[in-house]
Amino acid sequence: MARLSDPVTILKGVGPARAKQFANLNIFTLRDLICHFPRGYEDRTRLVPIEKLEPDVPACFRAMVMNTPRTSHIRKGLDITKVQVADATARLNLTFFNSKFAAEQLQYGKEYIFYGAVSGDFIGYNMTNPTFEPPDSPPVTTRRILPIYPLTAGLSNAAILRAVRQALAICDPPEEILPQTVRRRYGILPAERAYRAIHEPESMAEAEQAKKRLVFEEFFLFSAGLSLMRASRAEKRTAAYTDLNMEPFFAALPFALTGAQKRAIGDILGDYQKGVPMNRLVQGDVGSGKTMVAAAAIYCAVRNGRQAALMAPTEILAEQHFASLETLFAPLGIQVGLLTGSMTVKQKRLVREALASGEIQVAVGTHALLTDATQFRSLGLVIADEQHRFGVGQRGRLSAKGEDPHLLVMSATPIPRTLALLMYGDLDVSILDELPPGRETVETFLVGESYRARINAFIRKQVEEGHQCFVVCPAVEENQELGVKAATAWAETLQQTVFPDLRISLLHGQMKGGEKEAAMAAFARGEADVMVATTVIEVGVDVPNATLMVIEDADRFGLSQLHQLRGRVGRGSAKSYCILTTHNRNPETVQRLKALCKTTDGFRIAEEDLKLRGPGDFFGSRQSGLPAFRVADLSFDLETLKDAQTASAQWIEEYGSSDTPEAAALRQRIGELFQRAEGTMN
Repeated sequence: MARLSDPVTILKGVGPARAKQFANLNIFTLRDLICHFPRGYEDRTRLVPIEKLEPDVPACFRAMVMNTPRTSHIRKGLDITKVQVADATARLNLTFFNSKFAAEQLQYGKEYIFYGAVSGDFIGYNMTNPTFEPPDSPPVTTRRILPIYPLTAGLSNAAILRAVRQALAICDPPEEILPQTVRRRYGILPAERAYRAIHEPESMAEAEQAKKRLVFEEFFLFSAGLSLMRASRAEKRTAAYTDLNMEPFFAALPFALTGAQKRAIGDILGDYQKGVPMNRLVQGDVGSGKTMVAAAAIYCAVRNGRQAALMAPTEILAEQHFASLETLFAPLGIQVGLLTGSMTVKQKRLVREALASGEIQVAVGTHALLTDATQFRSLGLVIADEQHRFGVGQRGRLSAKGEDPHLLVMSATPIPRTLALLMYGDLDVSILDELPPGRETVETFLVGESYRARINAFIRKQVEEGHQCFVVCPAVEENQELGVKAATAWAETLQQTVFPDLRISLLHGQMKGGEKEAAMAAFARGEADVMVATTVIEVGVDVPNATLMVIEDADRFGLSQLHQLRGRVGRGSAKSYCILTTHNRNPETVQRLKALCKTTDGFRIAEEDLKLRGPGDFFGSRQSGLPAFRVADLSFDLETLKDAQTASAQWIEEYGSSDTPEAAALRQRIGELFQRAEGTMN
């Protein structure tokens, strides 16, 4: 018997060239191959009479060859083979392109099982390139549930199917890691049966059962892994903070905190007293006051003789945090320093010297905080703003500058509670679900292109009142296929023909980092009236003077993304508005966008968005930080996720440290999962 760790090259027909194709799918070993699951299935078990075949609906049928196949050489590289087949109900013409196999194998007077889709009209139906097999042969492409695999260039579905069949014949599937009690409670198939049935199901029902088992297994593995990470974190020790007097800090604030802010600060103070490093996410909607919660965490750390570092994703955000924290902390005698890449060598040196000596207690900066040249005297707290911009590695490098410092992560992306655990690994979560008093909601309207003149008039009215406006487009440059507004062209149109007397600026993702920051900073200083941008402004600087957000072709964005964009306005005291435009008349699309007009609760919007779009779109391509699940789909498998999380928590509590074969196999698989996910998880 072969082992799961053996390379795929031990399989017949898999040489160096084919192995390279498999490598493009991250398949190197027999385990990788057996865990390369189908993305779907075609039910080819039911035979249909020819007269019942429907246009463009693939189906299996049994028919006799009515003439000898004729092959015509049309031109170099193109041969066409034609043949007619029939059953008791009708005849059908078949056409094969460049198929020497069909020309040689199909014999006059013999019956075959065919699979394909007819096309044509009342003049006559035809079928192109159907697959076929003799009725007495083992079912390979017909008379079975056929798995459809994710492919890569040069690697066909049939080639993967052959390799998987070989692998299952010469080695055992992955070992059982789910305890029998868990399998019985949740109706889960044993591993051996599930891994075989996912590739060779006898029915669609069995394929579904196998998939359920493997989805459950992935969620169980991941949840158990997070539990073990939490357990190992609890083993670390750090000195508990003893000075928890926050009254001077609260007295220095120019406003009262919300109940949600007080709860989050209470969570943090509780973490400080445990004697283990805090790992907490403060997750709040746009404008919910995360910075004040971070400031409270910093104040307490400094009172206990520690330094704090706040890392922001852009220089302009770092400068904004620095300005607000310096204003707040100066009367309290706390020194704040700024460290960014664009500062002069001398400026950086002076800040670094003051950090190393402990003279500066709070460092605010960008990735410049991560460099080896930046050292701290006593780093006790690390804060990462907009966590999804920083990977685990960067967070870890900053934490390594202290002795197991506390970690606080701030995110303005409301995440469905179901996904918070997956998104943020082993972090404890505090949610800010209240807006500070006096913060007005942004009125949101959905309109069609017929409102264009009124939109333009409203933009002008806001500017005449001394305010600024954002106009967001879904594309950077014009693309006729997409048929949507492009930022570059629309900015030019607005400047030259609509608002020649106004100052129009442009911001998009293809600009260099320095150009983007300069454009945003200039807009924040009031040097432009209207900024035309792409979603690059989704997470950005505060512009309290911006009161209007116009989002063109809003149907091209997810609800959560639209909500984030809307959050760029309404940050000052003036009434603010968001206008969504769309050409789309699809009732579901209109209903989805109207949902945004009715609510400003980011968490409700996030739940709705997850249902409609799934987590890939919800978080954006690789920004999500979700583990690379092989079979689980968070759009549809949320109930299974909840079951697996419950089961894994119970199992870890009872058997997490036991030496049973199942427990050892589980720990090994957890290690493999987190190793595979490294670099994609945040």
